[in-house]
Amino acid sequence: MAEAVRKSSRKRGEDSQHPKTDQSKTDAATEDKGAVDLGILGESVGFLLKRAQMAVFADFIETFAAADLRPAQFSVLVIIGRNPGLKQSQVSAALNIKRTNFVPLLDSLEERGLVARKLAAGDRRSHALHLTAKGSTLLTELHRLWADHERRICEQIGTDGREQLLSLLGRMIAAGNASASPDDADEADAAPAKGRGKRKSG
Repeated sequence: MAEAVRKSSRKRGEDSQHPKTDQSKTDAATEDKGAVDLGILGESVGFLLKRAQMAVFADFIETFAAADLRPAQFSVLVIIGRNPGLKQSQVSAALNIKRTNFVPLLDSLEERGLVARKLAAGDRRSHALHLTAKGSTLLTELHRLWADHERRICEQIGTDGREQLLSLLGRMIAAGNASASPDDADEADAAPAKGRGKRKSG
């Protein structure tokens, strides 16, 4: 009995290592039947860019889950960290985020103690944005998370591929309409569910 069990186990192991050709063909045929023909979308730059963005964002969100930050929130912290004292309108313009979405996004970061609004020098109607000490400390950690995120992307397309992609994207942005309004999906990311209570101009 024990010998039969050992033989059966060996047989299952052999089968898993050397699957039957007929079964493989059947599985492939099933996959083909379930495939969707994308037609011209498979050659559409805009469609593929959006799909690529979704894949990149999925990894970003998983990487930054512990920090509880969305891509737009991270972008705001980076811009303010590199450009302390910018007005709210300057930051939102740099990131192409509508004011109706930028205000609650900024509110959420301020409520978490990461960003501080201060009256702008020479213009008391506007607010200058600065990172708090807590925000600066967090941003240092976020840079490490970002490096891990970018490394995984680089593993998929290679270092040269990444450099080529950045160059091509830069050319497209420079040649396109940089002031175009973001679409609904990007607006949803820009406006977090929390922190919509306060409204400050700037």
